[in-house]
Amino acid sequence: MSNQKIQKPTLTGQRFKTRKRDEKKVFDPTQFQETIVQGLNQTGSDLDAVAKFLDASGAKLDYRRYAETLFDILVAGGMLAPGGTLSDDLTRTEFCLFTAQEDLETMQAYAQLLLFLKGFTESERNKLAMLTGILLANGNISASILNSLYNENLVKEGVSAAFAVKLFKSWIHEKDINSVAGSLRKVGMDNRLLELFPANKRSCEHFSKYFTDAGLKELSDFARNQQAIGSRKELQKDLQEQMERGDPFKDIIASAREEMKKNNISEQTMIGIVWTSVMSYVEWNKKEELVTEQAIKHLKQYSPLLKAFTSQGASEILLLVKMQEYCYDNIHFMNSFQKIVVLLYKADVLSEEAILKWYTEAHVAKGRSVFLEQMKKFVEWLKNAEEESESEEDEAAD
Repeated sequence: MSNQKIQKPTLTGQRFKTRKRDEKKVFDPTQFQETIVQGLNQTGSDLDAVAKFLDASGAKLDYRRYAETLFDILVAGGMLAPGGTLSDDLTRTEFCLFTAQEDLETMQAYAQLLLFLKGFTESERNKLAMLTGILLANGNISASILNSLYNENLVKEGVSAAFAVKLFKSWIHEKDINSVAGSLRKVGMDNRLLELFPANKRSCEHFSKYFTDAGLKELSDFARNQQAIGSRKELQKDLQEQMERGDPFKDIIASAREEMKKNNISEQTMIGIVWTSVMSYVEWNKKEELVTEQAIKHLKQYSPLLKAFTSQGASEILLLVKMQEYCYDNIHFMNSFQKIVVLLYKADVLSEEAILKWYTEAHVAKGRSVFLEQMKKFVEWLKNAEEESESEEDEAAD
C-alpha cells in the first residue's frame, strides 16, 4: 500500500466579497409598522412618553422613507390597505387619532404630530401645512399646535420656516392677517415668530426678507411691528427702573438716546414712552383735590427728562395728546390738565405754537369739550401775548 496522501479535490474560481455600501436595505413597511406599533403599545396613553419614544426611534428608523406608513399609524392605528381599510393581519395600536376621544383638547394634543414633519416628503409637508392653515383660519384647531414648529431640529434644518410659509399663505387666503394676529396673541405666540429660524438667523431683517420674498409681506410687517412693540415695552421698563434707582437725568437721557438709535425709534415715539414711564412710576392719590398738587410736584421734577425729547414740534403735539388721553382715562386727573400744560409751558417743554395747534386742530376726541374749556383762558392769554410781541416787533422795525 502506498503511503502517499491522496490530494483532496478543491473548488476553483474566484470568490467575491459583498461590500456593505453595495448592500441595499429592503423596503419593508410591514416590519417598520411592527416596530412602531409595538413601541406605541408599550408606552400606553401618556402623550409625553409617546413623543419621547417617537423622537428616540427617529435616530434608528428611516422616517423619511416610511413617512406614509408612519402617518397611517399615527392617524388610523396601522398601515392602510388599498381602498383605505386597515389590514387585519398586522398588529394595530390604540394610540392613534381615530381612536382618541372626540374633544378639542385631545385633538390639539394629537396635532403635535407636526413634530415628525422631518419624516415626510416636501410635497406631504406642503399639503399638511395648507390643511393646517385652513383649519386654523376656521377655528377648528388652536394656534398652540404651532409650538411643534419650534422643535430645535426642525428649525435647524429649515423645515419649520418652509412649513410656516405654506401654512400662513393658506391661513391668510382663507381669512386675513388680522385673523392670524388675533389667534397668535391668544396663545402668546405673536412675539415668537422669529424663533422659526436658527439663532444665527434670528433677526427681524432676515425674517422680513424671507417671508416677503415668499409673498407674505403682511406677515413680515406684523412681525416687525411686534418686535418694535417688544422693544418699546423693554425700554419703558428700563426707564422706570432707572428712575426708581434715582439715576441722574443725564444718564437716563443718554441711555434712552442710545436705544433710540439702536432700535430706530423716533423722538415722537420716545416722548410717548417717557411720558408713560414718568406717570407709571408714582402711586397717585385717589383724592382729586390732592392729585393735582402731587402731579405738579412730580412733573416739575421730571420736566428736564420730558424736555430732552421734545425738540420737534411734532413731539410736543404728541405729548399734549398723550396728556389729554391720560387725564381722560384717569378720572382723578380730569381737572388737572390745564395746570399740567401751564407747568410744562413754563418749563420750556411745550411751546405756545404747539399748544395753539393742539387747541385748534390737533386734539383728540377724549374729553375734548372739558379740556378745551379748561384751556380757553390760557389760550386767549397766549394769543394776546403773541399779538403784543408782534406789535412790539413792528414798532421796533419802524
